[in-house]
Amino acid sequence: MWQRSRKRHTDERHTPDRQREPHPEDLRRQVEQTRDELGMTVEALAAKADIKAQAKERTAAVKQQTAEKAALATGQVRDKAAQVAQKLRERTPDPVLEKTAQAAAQVRESAAKAGQYAADKAPEPLRETAGQAATAARANRTPLLAAGALIAAVLLVRRSRGHRR
Repeated sequence: MWQRSRKRHTDERHTPDRQREPHPEDLRRQVEQTRDELGMTVEALAAKADIKAQAKERTAAVKQQTAEKAALATGQVRDKAAQVAQKLRERTPDPVLEKTAQAAAQVRESAAKAGQYAADKAPEPLRETAGQAATAARANRTPLLAAGALIAAVLLVRRSRGHRR
């Protein structure tokens, strides 16, 4: 019996589990993998703890979203203004359009005269500022003309309705 138990004990030392001891190269790979995982975990925790960086990222994202929404809204407003201007042109009688065109021509002529007079009398810094404003107006000519035509048409329609009463 003693030998049997001793034999069993001896057999246990030579079991297949005992023969599968990790090879040093396998241990090195496991250690390296564990180090990599630990490094990634530390980086993730550091990123979560960096509130200032998170706030900057959120601010940048919100800024980008706001810019996109503003661009979209601007495009929609321009499209709608073009549609309204087209409908207004379609619905406005020809005599009113002619009067509007005449009024616009008179305004342009008067503005040119006033501009020349002002240019002759104004100091240089004021002329530079006026030039910048004129450049901005030229860049946005279509919306400004549409708005001016709309205002002129509304005023003419109101005026003509006032005379009918």
